[in-house]
Amino acid sequence: MLRQILQTMTVDPDLLAELSDEQKAILFVKIREEQVRRYDEHEKNNQTEKIPRKPKKGKKMVEFMQGKDGKEWVWVMGEHKNDRSIEEMIELEWQEKALKEAEREIEEMRRREEAEIAKRLEEEKERLEMEQKHKEEELRKQREEAELYASLKQAREVARKLEEEKQKAEEEEKIRVEQLRQKACRSCQDLDDMEHKFAEDKRHSLERLLKKKNRRSSEIFTEYMSKREEMEKIAEQNLKEVESNWQEQEKKAKKAEEEVKELARRARIEYQNSLKLGMNVLNAVSAFSGNGTNTKPPVPPKSEELRKSMTKVINKRPPRPPNKQAVIDWFLEEERPKGVGTDPSTGKVAAWFHGVISRLEAENFLLNLTLGSFLVRVSERVWGYTISYRAEDRCKHFLIDTSDQGYQFFGANQLVHRSLADLINFHKSNPITVTGGELLRTPVGQIKDPPDYQELMRPRITESTAL
Repeated sequence: MLRQILQTMTVDPDLLAELSDEQKAILFVKIREEQVRRYDEHEKNNQTEKIPRKPKKGKKMVEFMQGKDGKEWVWVMGEHKNDRSIEEMIELEWQEKALKEAEREIEEMRRREEAEIAKRLEEEKERLEMEQKHKEEELRKQREEAELYASLKQAREVARKLEEEKQKAEEEEKIRVEQLRQKACRSCQDLDDMEHKFAEDKRHSLERLLKKKNRRSSEIFTEYMSKREEMEKIAEQNLKEVESNWQEQEKKAKKAEEEVKELARRARIEYQNSLKLGMNVLNAVSAFSGNGTNTKPPVPPKSEELRKSMTKVINKRPPRPPNKQAVIDWFLEEERPKGVGTDPSTGKVAAWFHGVISRLEAENFLLNLTLGSFLVRVSERVWGYTISYRAEDRCKHFLIDTSDQGYQFFGANQLVHRSLADLINFHKSNPITVTGGELLRTPVGQIKDPPDYQELMRPRITESTAL
């Protein structure tokens, strides 16, 4: 299984869920070693120098100005003595913006006042023209009336009277014309005075607008400066919040990194200790065999035919069980004939053996039990078994891999045992991991009726029993 994972560099999520923390750490160490090995091999095979690619024709290129030293010319703002600071540049920019805003507002006010003055001047001209026309019309009517009242019968009298009246009228007319002329002159003078007054008012208005412009420019600049101070305060506050959040995240990241380092360190120690433990066991076996002691090694020799047949069976299986029934069929066909799940001394079902139960069900079995309590369950996610162990603070789960050589914990350089019972008995006196010191002390049996292994341990129907 480990060889297949290192070939594909992928881990099935279901398989990963069945592994303990130590087994996960060992797996990740092996994957990292495989990645480094592949990278070194790739670099070794690709030692040829890379030829620089020529730019394509018509492709735009960026060219930098060259300095006296032949390198790219770079100007860093603020390093020259004549360069303004960023605060001075911002203040100057805001002053220009405030002046432009004030000029725009004053220009609008000036246009409105000029339009109002021109309108008043036009209305005054129209009024004077109407008065002049009205007076001329009255004079014409008076002449027409004088002519109408003249008759032939009273020609002389009327003529005399008319002559007198005419003279008088002419004198009055002269006086009236003179008065009208004087009045018209006065009107023209008034008009000139009015235009002069309007011009003077316009000049005063422009001066007033200019003062208002300067005052408004100062107000806008003051508003800009106050907004800038507020923005700086908000930015400083946000910076403090970001800084505090960053420090908190940095602490969490450092803590997580320390935990990962500790887990990796424990995995390396466990990996090294497992190698040492394996060598010690093999040396002990060799020593006992040399002394003539009748003992069995952890890995029993198998015939070549049996190994080939088992390899063919394993190769026919998919990488993971498709369903629970496939696990049951696998156990009945391959594991049950080897006596898996039974106690070799009694031939009955072992006290620690359970059927295809979930991780949560196993933890419920071990919830209120003492340290060292354990059970072995058939995994529904992989072709193998899982030891569920009651530790001090939680439940641990260790995946047992099955192969044609025997039974071993998932990982590299693990001891291979010829049967599942041998693996259990071995770890009653030898810890599963050196760092954790897990010893299998108290097996946990069944609390259900019927037991959860009933479908795995049902009597098999063979040809002899059928006959």
